[in-house]
Amino acid sequence: MKYTLAVLYIFFFSLTLNGQTVLGYQLKKGDVFKVKQNAKQLITQELDGASHVLTNTLDGILEFTVIGESNDAYTIAFQFKDLNLLMDSSIQGELMNVRAKEVSEEDIQSKMFNSLLDQPVEMMLAKTGNILEVVGGDSLVAQMANSSGLEDEFSKNLMKKSLEKEFGSEALSSSYKQMTFIYSDHQVAVGDTWQNEYTGKLNAQNTWTLEALEDKTVTISGNADVTMDINEQATTMNLMGSQTTEITADRNTGFIEFMTVESEAKGVSTMAQLGDQEIPTTITSTITYKLIEE
Repeated sequence: MKYTLAVLYIFFFSLTLNGQTVLGYQLKKGDVFKVKQNAKQLITQELDGASHVLTNTLDGILEFTVIGESNDAYTIAFQFKDLNLLMDSSIQGELMNVRAKEVSEEDIQSKMFNSLLDQPVEMMLAKTGNILEVVGGDSLVAQMANSSGLEDEFSKNLMKKSLEKEFGSEALSSSYKQMTFIYSDHQVAVGDTWQNEYTGKLNAQNTWTLEALEDKTVTISGNADVTMDINEQATTMNLMGSQTTEITADRNTGFIEFMTVESEAKGVSTMAQLGDQEIPTTITSTITYKLIEE
């Protein structure tokens, strides 16, 4: 018995010396997290010596509420509390300016985005942060299309197909893995690295490093090789590049307190009206997520 206790002591003492720990989400039913998201994306295309720059600016507030727990995952209700989108072209000027809370009966886009607010979808979140499933995105898309006021079913279905690429269940899962899927499934110490991958419009092969481990916070950095393969009827994009991430998270819950994601990808795009001509294209983006209290 004394020998067993001694072995256990040596084991746990060695873990302490090595500073190893299992990081991940440790949530409980009823936990609520509100996150402020800001994003800026520049798409630059070069054609015959001339440049076209499309600037997309987004900000919003996301709310995550833990509604259930199993041995290896959490059920979380996710909803948009606010969403604003500005799209500006260096050639055509302002293309879109929508503030979801400022609905206008004459503006189809404002009605659609307003219908998005306070409508929860459910996600299954593994303790590593991998989003295993999203349920309800398709209903969200249908509600947005119905809120547009379009009565023609063909036009409404075309709109649904377009909205699915951003707000469907699969699209939401892909988009927010960037914010959540940051942890290893094994013990790590400061300086250790681990890998994971997520796919979608942006495919990222991530290498994470545990930079610091404090009493209340965890600091993680990430580097990734990224690819973008977008094939739509009117346009295609095939880009490759890199992404860097800096994270401060709560050590007790695992939820991020602040995150910055910066990326740049270069390649070519095509447009239907220009046939098969390849257009040199660069996309740079900066996204921040900040935990807030309201």
